[in-house]
Amino acid sequence: MLISACNFRNISSLDLNSTELIPTKKKKIENIPEKMWLFRRNGPSGFSSASTADEVTAGIDASGLTAIVTGASSGIGTETARVLAKRGVHVVMGIRNMDAGKQVKEAIVKEIPSAKVDAMELDLTSLASVRKFASDFSSSGRPLNILINNAGVMTPPFQLSKDNIETQFATNHLGHFLLANLLLDTMKKTARETKKEGRIVNVSSEAHRFPYKEGIRFDKLNDEEGYSRWGAYGQSKLANVLHANELTRRLKEEGADITANSLHPGIITTNLFRHLGVFEGNLGVFEGFVSTLGRMVLKNVQQGASTTCYVALRPELKGVSGKYFSDNNLADASEKAADKDLARKLWEFSLDLTKK
Repeated sequence: MLISACNFRNISSLDLNSTELIPTKKKKIENIPEKMWLFRRNGPSGFSSASTADEVTAGIDASGLTAIVTGASSGIGTETARVLAKRGVHVVMGIRNMDAGKQVKEAIVKEIPSAKVDAMELDLTSLASVRKFASDFSSSGRPLNILINNAGVMTPPFQLSKDNIETQFATNHLGHFLLANLLLDTMKKTARETKKEGRIVNVSSEAHRFPYKEGIRFDKLNDEEGYSRWGAYGQSKLANVLHANELTRRLKEEGADITANSLHPGIITTNLFRHLGVFEGNLGVFEGFVSTLGRMVLKNVQQGASTTCYVALRPELKGVSGKYFSDNNLADASEKAADKDLARKLWEFSLDLTKK
């Protein structure tokens, strides 16, 4: 059985922040940028899906910059924190598991003795925790140049957050929406005083193309009966792109020297079929074939963190805002993601939810 890269992509995609698949079967695929997966050809930026975070930041001296990275205790969040620290950035990891954060910090400092890394507790499912984190950070007097909204959950069963909001929307979007709003004054002040552009980076996903039919279910956000794990995940990832776009519009109106962009980190092979019940106990040769194919066409963590680091640090992206990136290059987001009215409506909706 032969599976082409194109067909493989259309069957499913694996988001780098988890080990589950995004089913795209029976879904209309719109505006997915063509990628030379098999050949890993460089795009206009000079980089490709095969480029690592180390490679896209090589030669960049980011000393004097301070960045917050949420979800930095594992996966691409850890790699993002490591590479930023390697380039001289003072990294503050916003994490829920402080023990895991301590281990990550120790590992980074062991590899990079000069690294400046701190860990602060942050539970994005709790608006109170987000407010405390932002308050503690602001009170510390630290500057803030870069905010990387990386943390997220993927396709859990229906459940509500501590604030009675559907968990994926609460964690992936709303917590980061509030965090960015609470830290904007600090970022604006830092940009003014240092004369250096601030950057907000939202880690989204190609899953933003597959939300609920209406895009954002403003009137049915907590509807358990109509809940779809994948629809809710796609909704939250769409919200990440819309958030960055609307934030861009508002920052430009204010004249603030801060950009906001979103990105797709990539897909990985790890445990690719473990969560597909239809194949349980029947993988055999097919599993080996896909594993081999995966090593050729998909990403490892070092490659998965590259687009985040690219958008956060590359000097040629100065002034670039409201854009969507994939494989270290500009890409086209979905039509819904470009809907300015939807972005404005989501902003006001999110604002109301965070005021409660």
